[in-house]
Amino acid sequence: MKQSKLLIPTLRETSVDVEAVSHQLLLRAGFIRQISNGIYVYLPLAYRVIEKIKSIIREEFDHLDGIELMMPSLIPKDLWTQVEDLELYHVKDMAQREYLLGPNHGEMFMKLIQNEISSYEQLPLNLYQIQTKYRDEQQPRFGLIHSREFITSESYSFHDSDESLEQQYRAYEQAYRSILTRCGLVFKRVLGNSGTIGVDSQEFIAISEIGTETICFSDESDYAANREMATSLYTSKKSHATYLNLEKVSMPENQSIQEVAESLMIETNKMIQSRLFVADNQPILVLLRGDHEINRTKLKNYLGCRVLREGTETESQSLFGVEKAFIGPVNHSEHVAIYADLYVEDLVNSVTGANESYTYFVNVNPNRDFKPKAYADFRLVQEGDPSPDGQGTIVFKQGIEIGNIFKLGLHCSEQLGATVSTEEGQAIPIRMGCYTIGISRFLAAIVEQHSDEQGIAWPKEIAPFDLHILQIDMEDDYQLQLSQEVAETMQQAGYEVLIDDRMEEAEIKFVEADLIGCPIRITIGKKATEGIVEIKIRQTNATLEVRKEELADTLNILLTAE
Repeated sequence: MKQSKLLIPTLRETSVDVEAVSHQLLLRAGFIRQISNGIYVYLPLAYRVIEKIKSIIREEFDHLDGIELMMPSLIPKDLWTQVEDLELYHVKDMAQREYLLGPNHGEMFMKLIQNEISSYEQLPLNLYQIQTKYRDEQQPRFGLIHSREFITSESYSFHDSDESLEQQYRAYEQAYRSILTRCGLVFKRVLGNSGTIGVDSQEFIAISEIGTETICFSDESDYAANREMATSLYTSKKSHATYLNLEKVSMPENQSIQEVAESLMIETNKMIQSRLFVADNQPILVLLRGDHEINRTKLKNYLGCRVLREGTETESQSLFGVEKAFIGPVNHSEHVAIYADLYVEDLVNSVTGANESYTYFVNVNPNRDFKPKAYADFRLVQEGDPSPDGQGTIVFKQGIEIGNIFKLGLHCSEQLGATVSTEEGQAIPIRMGCYTIGISRFLAAIVEQHSDEQGIAWPKEIAPFDLHILQIDMEDDYQLQLSQEVAETMQQAGYEVLIDDRMEEAEIKFVEADLIGCPIRITIGKKATEGIVEIKIRQTNATLEVRKEELADTLNILLTAE
């Protein structure tokens, strides 16, 4: 392929608001262009990479007997049974019928199975699609990492038993490992959150400083989870100090937990923070140690509620007669259930709001002065916490979520009434597994991990081209002849070749070749008369000279060794 015939509009620099390295390089190297906030054109080089990622996915899914199909992008709203999401795109036709631009198609897949599959003998069945999805991201960021339109591989498996679902789930887990490895990604498989609609969620996270996912893992074992789901080893360390009498103290103004602790000359870990939430219209009070943060995902999963939100100031006044900053569990409203984090039970003679403006209780003791409905793990883990398996401590890293698998189980089939008949003619609900991969995010994650100051360095299996041939002097007949000979020989050997045939200065060609990032650059210059070319390995930036007769063997060694 001649570079002069391709659309590769490179840039010297990007605007200052382009933060992520991957976003900068994909723009500068001519892979993508932004059309609107969070919406991008995939130019020819990006399209080639995407198609190679798709090919890898299809090859791995073939081993799972996966069958590819294509769902419509428009979903009738009455098929959407998930909790209403403000990030959905809503559209109406001319008859005012409501649709959604599909962020996923789980219900539609199950509806298809409900209509077309009637017997257990037709299961298991493994279906997938690769399609553009839509989500109205309120704050699109980092280019392809958080965009409004994105390419996803979406797979669903259907089963007549939990054992069959478990077997397919494990097969997908292994397939994902293979896909990510073949794409050159450094990743971690971590415990994820499927909320109330599934179990056994696993997320595949590409390690990257720009990632918005915080992953928590042990420095000595295989334990790993995203921060929403991460736990740590809790060991009770209750003090044996004598309980003191409950007292009230007043503060001159509204102060933070840190300021209150300083005024009382105590550490924040001696304070109890009281958080008002509303779970499915029921108010609850959640207690945490002053130095801990609430984990809303854990709280929502524990309660099993569909909607969890922070209580308002109006609700606080109605339930406690005071602003939220001063609410507390002592003499609290009987209409509000109390849930406390495990660490709260260890506190002795602690401090909490007294349900009066600018007033606090001191010497508060759990189970004497208040009794929670339950103690459970409601806190965000902290770096340095002991690992929950007792091996090592928790370490944090940032990453990009690029894949997710979990078991939907009976969630969709029970809602839609989807069943199959057993051998005895009994109707049983269909089990379902869900498996997704963010293909457009792959591009960003790969560039984040495989780039340097000069540009991108694509892993060989997904690179837009295997070889990038640069002819330095386009008016030199020896160079032209050798360039054509090398290109033809390499193409016959099965390599995909990009030939820089442009009338540009050598320095521009070198800079843009490094920016584009094909695995091997072949430079044909002054030694063309001797039949000698220069090879540059993009991953290491190492160079060597070889004779044209040795080129094929040399490339075979270099590309196999990568």
